[in-house]
Amino acid sequence: MFTEAIEAILVDHCTPAAIRAIENGGSAAALWGALAESGFLELMASEEAGGAGLDLDAVFPIFVAMGRHAVPVPAAQRIAARALLGDVAPPQGLLTLAGHAQRAADGSIGAAHVAFGAIADHVLANLDGQLVLLDAARAQRTTTGIRGSLGASLRWTADAVGAPVGDNGAQVAVFSAALHAAALAGAMERLFAMTLGYCNDRVQFGKAIGKFQSIQHQLSVMAEHVACAGVAAELAFKAGEKIPPLLATATAKARTSASVPLVASTAHALHGAIGVTEEFDLQLYSRRLHEWRMADGSETYWNRIVGEALLGSATPSVLQFTMEEIL
Repeated sequence: MFTEAIEAILVDHCTPAAIRAIENGGSAAALWGALAESGFLELMASEEAGGAGLDLDAVFPIFVAMGRHAVPVPAAQRIAARALLGDVAPPQGLLTLAGHAQRAADGSIGAAHVAFGAIADHVLANLDGQLVLLDAARAQRTTTGIRGSLGASLRWTADAVGAPVGDNGAQVAVFSAALHAAALAGAMERLFAMTLGYCNDRVQFGKAIGKFQSIQHQLSVMAEHVACAGVAAELAFKAGEKIPPLLATATAKARTSASVPLVASTAHALHGAIGVTEEFDLQLYSRRLHEWRMADGSETYWNRIVGEALLGSATPSVLQFTMEEIL
């Protein structure tokens, strides 16, 4: 019910034209306002606080849908912030997550490559294990320099940092990685649908190129990776839980990120020259795939976390470790 409703809002307000406008410096107020007024930003808030009190398994398809629509505002991060903050009410405005903020010797705080850091009003950050709310308007922002990217590195002076609002800062990085795993799964679904549609429509030598065996083989491999990414991403969103578990999230982020190079390159290869043009929508999703693959750490970072946990475990087999710690 929630997924269908938010899909309807995204179809109306998160069009490719709206995404391009926000990427080029336009206001995100219309899209953000539509999501806020519908109440979707409070899905994980408790019912006592006026929210829906949803668990992770209920919000997973919503986060996937946001990836499928390449949502250019931190809506998923704002929904997650409600679970991370507990009884603390988040501030109004665009709020994003920073899982690895660091304090410098002069007391300033830096957060590198923050998703939506270029447009966020507030940042909920993990600072030495503490949960801190930071006013993005007081930060020095350095954009990534990548065309269309809404990410940025932010730095605050020491006097801009208030008291912690919780001691669960480590959960920010894990939740942010889970969000990106779900977004990757959704964006890959969209990329595959676009590619399959193009191969069925594009005619060469008297028949659709999707009828050629070599094209079918590439589509089959692409479909396997997209399906695998969807299943892996769901691992992080356990029923009855509010915060994604570390090892399941590490597996989800690692596996979805690992599929990005093949899915993106196959999509562009099968679209031919049109696939690399700015006017064609394919780049809206493939650019995000590469950016989200690196967000919160690539597959190399998260595979290491799983590997270290396995080596430190007393379980007698990899299968048993997987069954007990990840699934």
